[in-house]
Amino acid sequence: MFGFKGKYGLSFSLKRLLGISGLKSSIAHKTGIPTTEGGIERKIGRTIIRAILGKK
Repeated sequence: MFGFKGKYGLSFSLKRLLGISGLKSSIAHKTGIPTTEGGIERKIGRTIIRAILGKK
């Protein structure tokens, strides 16, 4: 109901609790290198397209 699909406002993440998510995020922001699979794929795809089209 209302798009919650079994989650009633309560969720837990061990990575979030230990600070791993925040650490990965800060590393990604400082280096400009994404740490998620989707982010890496987007960055590689963007680089390939720019190389083919010859744009910065």
